[in-house]
Amino acid sequence: MKIIKYIFLLVLLALVGLTVYIATQNGAYTIKRSTFINVPKEVVFNYVNDYRNWDQWFDLEADGSEVSYNFPENTIGKGGSFSWKKGNDEGRIVSVSVAENDSISQKITFAGIASQSVLTLKDSIGGTQLNWRVQGAADFSTKIKAVFKGGVEKFVAQMFQNSLNNVNAIITKEIRNFSIEVIGEVKIDSVYYVRQTATVKVRDLNSKITPMLQKMEKFFKNGNIKMNGKPFVIYENSNTANGTLTFSVCGPLKEEIFVSNPSDVTIAKLQPFTALKTVLKGDYSHRNKAVKKALDYIAEKSIQTNTALKYMDIYSINAADEKSPSKWVTEVLIPIQPKAIPAPVYVTPPTIPAAELITE
Repeated sequence: MKIIKYIFLLVLLALVGLTVYIATQNGAYTIKRSTFINVPKEVVFNYVNDYRNWDQWFDLEADGSEVSYNFPENTIGKGGSFSWKKGNDEGRIVSVSVAENDSISQKITFAGIASQSVLTLKDSIGGTQLNWRVQGAADFSTKIKAVFKGGVEKFVAQMFQNSLNNVNAIITKEIRNFSIEVIGEVKIDSVYYVRQTATVKVRDLNSKITPMLQKMEKFFKNGNIKMNGKPFVIYENSNTANGTLTFSVCGPLKEEIFVSNPSDVTIAKLQPFTALKTVLKGDYSHRNKAVKKALDYIAEKSIQTNTALKYMDIYSINAADEKSPSKWVTEVLIPIQPKAIPAPVYVTPPTIPAAELITE
């Protein structure tokens, strides 16, 4: 019995010693990891800037524990966030500052411990270099896991590298999967709509549209208004001299409403028009290809465009409906002159002499 007691005491002392050793280990870490992604920088930025996508690639489930995610109304840009629960621990990431197509500074909180994070994007030959720098400290449970996996910094670094690898795999697959189909002439009905207008550099267009669509959805929700169809974008005008584009993000209404002043939204009415409809299935970054295919079709068929009206996109299936960009559906509408209905041609029957009508 004494031997068993001694063994038990030795095991207990060993556990206490190990616990003390783990607890006194320096849990601070600074991690720098990166990956090269073979797609344009603005596409990568749009994907990582929306936290609704993070449950697809953020490597929180590396140890097999189940994770539940929560996404608030604002998941994009400065102030955007998401949270999760893993076992008894909770975590949250919030964007502290965002520079369009350049960087995202974040505060990460997990198990009550905060860390600082910066995602930066750099143009590189053939694609984008996505860099991730994280400074923080590990909690006790992480220290325990790290003891058997080469230390805190190595253990935590692997999680962030796995996450970057996941981003690379997902974006590369999703962005390359798209299709474009010219449907033909369609009639667009009149409708009242809410609109918010902005002017941006052409390259920043998609990164600006996405958060504005989210704000438009929030406007309808907060006002207890049902959107009468899908949101759409009207391209107001472009300035080739400084490379900017003015556009309006719009939400269709069942009937006209009035908004109080001052307000960053206005109410307008879309007049009925005829358009050539082209359907893009896939990420918005392929929109220019869809427009080109539509214009080629117009030239081939000698269709006359209506230059008095503006191009319009209807977001039939967008990021709010579907996480995977390859499944998004955008209807690109180019105003055209309706086909002229030929005037009826009346043919006068030939006159037959009366004598010829007399039979014997």
